[in-house]
Amino acid sequence: MRSAERLFRRRVRPAEVISNDFATALCMLSGECGRQVGVMLDRRGQPAHVIFGDANKLWLPDIGRIRGGRGRLRGLRLVHTHLRGEALTNDDLTDLALLRLDLVAALTITADGRPQTIHLAHLLPEPVGDPWRILPSEPFVRCSVDPQALVRSLEQEFARASTAQLAEDGADRAVIVHVALSRAVRDVDASLSEMRELCRTAGVTVVDQVIQQRARPEPRYAVGRGKLEDVLLRANQLGAELLIFDPDLTAAQARAISDATELKVIDRSMLILDIFAQRAKSRDGKLQVELAQLRYTLPRLVAKNTMMSRLTGGIGGRGPGETKLEVNRRRVRDRIARLDRQIKHLSQDRSNRRGLRRRRGVPVVSVVGYTNAGKSTLVNALTNSDVLVEDKLFATLDTTSRRMRFPRDRELILSDTVGFIQDLPNDLVNAFRATLEELEEADLLIHLVDISDPNFEDKMAAVTRITSDLGLAETPVLLVFNKVDRLPAQELEQRRRRDNALLVSALDRASLRPLISAIEERLWREGHAGLPMVDALG
Repeated sequence: MRSAERLFRRRVRPAEVISNDFATALCMLSGECGRQVGVMLDRRGQPAHVIFGDANKLWLPDIGRIRGGRGRLRGLRLVHTHLRGEALTNDDLTDLALLRLDLVAALTITADGRPQTIHLAHLLPEPVGDPWRILPSEPFVRCSVDPQALVRSLEQEFARASTAQLAEDGADRAVIVHVALSRAVRDVDASLSEMRELCRTAGVTVVDQVIQQRARPEPRYAVGRGKLEDVLLRANQLGAELLIFDPDLTAAQARAISDATELKVIDRSMLILDIFAQRAKSRDGKLQVELAQLRYTLPRLVAKNTMMSRLTGGIGGRGPGETKLEVNRRRVRDRIARLDRQIKHLSQDRSNRRGLRRRRGVPVVSVVGYTNAGKSTLVNALTNSDVLVEDKLFATLDTTSRRMRFPRDRELILSDTVGFIQDLPNDLVNAFRATLEELEEADLLIHLVDISDPNFEDKMAAVTRITSDLGLAETPVLLVFNKVDRLPAQELEQRRRRDNALLVSALDRASLRPLISAIEERLWREGHAGLPMVDALG
């Protein structure tokens, strides 16, 4: 349309929202076609986009990624027409916030097709109430707003707010989005509590959490489109860089949500993988984490653009050769195959060491349990060792074995294992199966439970389910309740009798003697031989 093309040749002074001539041309065109018409102006006053909609709203194009830097606005302002004399709509304000526009303006039209009233709004840096400010409407001819000065002032305020946020937490800021699939309130609270703890372990600051109750995840966005817009508005308002979804997203959902926002989008499995990547120290651990990451990434590999690839056939898409996407996928598959071979080789080395222990007749006891139940602290207390201990999830990724000595000329190997978690990603289970082979050789499992956790029963059940899936259902188990110093004695006794468990505090060495006696009875009642050693607890 020639009228639209002529709009691109117009210019606006940087200190005015839109010139009278430009606004008149915009309103005339809108009246002629019976549609809303808008223009995106950059800060030099040059049109970047001319946009058409219907009588009720605009259809905004993809205008690219936001300019770099915390607290920066888009560098574009939207000026468009309203045919029915209405003020700024919720769609206008949502576009303002999601696209981080410099400002949005709506022009109402007189009977003869000229601009009548202008309605303006801009974003606010402080996350209190709505993330925008709507300015008083006024006749277009009296509009005195200087967008250049306004934006300069706003970005200074945004920059100060962002600096304060960085100084306050110094970490990535995230909004957790939880899709509650017909769960009880207690289950939702437990799941969110665990997600917050995972974020703390990963070094992420949670600034908000959003819950949507659904019978099943929405196929495209996991949550409804309206809820997603609310989430994005809230994230922008709070200066969040991350959206973390629970439960996991499908590859299609992850792509669709990423297309709808400038924010980084991850899910629970990716968060756990990131924690594992931060904490893997040994060669075994690093290989296994990389393998899990690649297996997770492979189905999510998609083309970022099609300019230099043969993805769609037709003109310029025929002929031999692989697309860039196919090359990436093939390289990932090759790397997965190499990692599988290396892990199998390391698994064989561990198998040889286990065979040597068996020939010496040294029994093996493995400590299993939910992550952060206190397994490493218990191993340190029983063996006078210095296994890494932190009040974080997955502090231990590699199986650590230590000798434990008894007063009756006996010893055993005590193994500390990676902590379990509910709904552990299959890729992680498969990648760490080589490490968890140590459990298959165990003569006894110590199932350690944090009895002070309000959801300890669910976590006990999760560990039992995982050990069963690993083929350990026939291995003898000692159930041990840890952190007993945090609960009243009467409540502890009731729980002990109900579950037939031992009570310990890994921080109190005196409380461990009943556990040591129980281990000795379980093992040597079956006739295990030992080596002469002294009592480790003295």
